[in-house]
Amino acid sequence: MNEKIVQTAGREKLGEFAPEFAHYNDDVLFGENWNNKDIDLKTRCIVTVVALMSSGITDSSLIYHLQNAKSHGVTKAEISAIITHTAFYAGWPKAWAVFNMAKEVWSGEIAPQSEKEKHQNDIFFPIGAPNDAFAKYFKGQSYLAPVAGADFPIFNVTFEPACRNNWHIHHAKTGGGQVLICVGGRGYYQEWGKDAQELTPGTIITIPEGVKHWHGAAKDSWFSHLAFDIPGTDASNEWLEPVSDEEYDKLK
Repeated sequence: MNEKIVQTAGREKLGEFAPEFAHYNDDVLFGENWNNKDIDLKTRCIVTVVALMSSGITDSSLIYHLQNAKSHGVTKAEISAIITHTAFYAGWPKAWAVFNMAKEVWSGEIAPQSEKEKHQNDIFFPIGAPNDAFAKYFKGQSYLAPVAGADFPIFNVTFEPACRNNWHIHHAKTGGGQVLICVGGRGYYQEWGKDAQELTPGTIITIPEGVKHWHGAAKDSWFSHLAFDIPGTDASNEWLEPVSDEEYDKLK
């Protein structure tokens, strides 16, 4: 089989945040290793499935490689025998997990991922539960997941496309303010009287105490950032008016 494997996922998902890793993923792992002709692609697919199963990896990456194996000629009978054989060496619970995925791939019944599921696969931190407690201060649906304890609370805040919070101000007598670390998708941060700033994975925003601002997702992208408050005395948060559709629609 002379098919050439081409991979671009590294650059698409991590090109700006981790360009070296993206290079190794797209150009070396897939570009060179997967195109090595010492073993054929069907065998390489089988080896990869076995390696992932043995490591206990049963997320979307395994679905991709099961689909890849199917497209390169691995039959339903063959994948069943491969998983069964590997189970004796790698563990029976792993086989159950992989069989549940393989059954869907080979039956053609695997459900397409939702946009929320795709975003979750792109970020390290959990999306969490709907942010109901603060819903009145947001336009659109947001989610909240605590990722650090009470001594220094950090939250992963996720915004559906076009979701944003109201204008607001972090107050404190001394210290105070907030830091945002963008971990997935594309969004915006804007201070009152200034142009909006685009946010992408790796962007860090330090919000001074007393500055009126808002942040949220771009129209066409889910968006997540970590948020933690800078310690201060008598700290409080003042929620103000929503960001108008007219203001927001000016953003690209």
